[in-house]
Amino acid sequence: MKTPPFFVSSRQLMAATLAVFALAVVSAGSAQAQNFQTEIPRALLIDVGTGTVLFEKGADVPFEPASLAKIMTAEVLFHEIKEGRLALDKPFYVSEYAWRTGGGPSRSTAMFAAVNSNIAVQDLIRGLVIPSGNDAAIVIAEGIAGTETAFTRAMNRRAEAIGLTGSNFVNASGLEAEGQRTTARDMARLAEHVIEAYPDLYRIFSEPDFTWSKIRQSNRNPLLAMNVGADGFLTGFTEKAGFGIVGSAVLDGQRLIVVVSGAKTARERDQEARKLLDWGLRSFEVKQLFAAGEVVGQASVFGGVKSGVDLVSPTPVKVLVQRGSDERVSARIVYQGPVVAPVEKGVALGHLQVQRGSLQALDVPLQTAEAVAQGSLWQRAFDAVYEWGTGYVRRAFERLM
Repeated sequence: MKTPPFFVSSRQLMAATLAVFALAVVSAGSAQAQNFQTEIPRALLIDVGTGTVLFEKGADVPFEPASLAKIMTAEVLFHEIKEGRLALDKPFYVSEYAWRTGGGPSRSTAMFAAVNSNIAVQDLIRGLVIPSGNDAAIVIAEGIAGTETAFTRAMNRRAEAIGLTGSNFVNASGLEAEGQRTTARDMARLAEHVIEAYPDLYRIFSEPDFTWSKIRQSNRNPLLAMNVGADGFLTGFTEKAGFGIVGSAVLDGQRLIVVVSGAKTARERDQEARKLLDWGLRSFEVKQLFAAGEVVGQASVFGGVKSGVDLVSPTPVKVLVQRGSDERVSARIVYQGPVVAPVEKGVALGHLQVQRGSLQALDVPLQTAEAVAQGSLWQRAFDAVYEWGTGYVRRAFERLM
């Protein structure tokens, strides 16, 4: 039977927790590093290389994505190209609906696609991500799925596949629509996915300008001109959600992704995003907690030849800690238990959660390092009695709480 999540209290985990804490003590200086503060209601900064969350505020609070929804539109398009179902020179037709809703007549951001014309996919990509063309988004949607409504179903399927848990897309452009929402954490996860899954196509986000219909437009991402190593993504605005941005920057091999939403002005949005990137790039250092394949801890096994199974991460576990800070770093393993034998090697089982102060900085998936065979009838009977007893105590405690 399934029980609430267990927090492993094995000798291995306790040693790991002490080791992580020691790293924080070693990195402490005579002066504490000042934590970043912002008045903007929703912000998130992550280090892509380690997966460390460097700063978050309202990261799971839903908001209207506005043009940030175009990153999801781009992902669906890029996925079709990568899967070989779409060529870059494939022409898409500009319908009157696309032209009127998202083009010149709409008085919104547009690539100025001419009605009843045909535009190659490679040009539509640039029209989508450089001037943030709403017309380009709708043309892409209709070209792939026939209608924008059908395309949004593909957007939401891809969002689910990527692991976006707080998003719902209602159109391809991000124009205001009932029920359209996302979160800063989802936007960061989507941005990281686009960078890693489509590196060649992602480079288009950094192109400085785009000319179509004899109209030259500069890239709308203000971070590109701020000398912070920025190389991509988009801005967005609605009256309800305020000004937002998703950006990514690389400096000396370190890539950060920043998400800001709810700024009162474009200037405030730009300044806070830049400050976050500057702070993240200069204020942290990498500490390795575990090597790839190193035993992190152990999960209890029910009815096996062994009472536990070792857990490892297939990749190194690294975390960024603030320079000159005495912030406490701790870790715990969380998994659904008890784990019932037999257990195979290499099975995903639980997560290592690393806390930096009050912030959950890492959530690393773990897997079993070994196989554990089913035990004898006597061992299974003993474990059943033990589980029944501990389950009774646990349920009694839950009633008291």
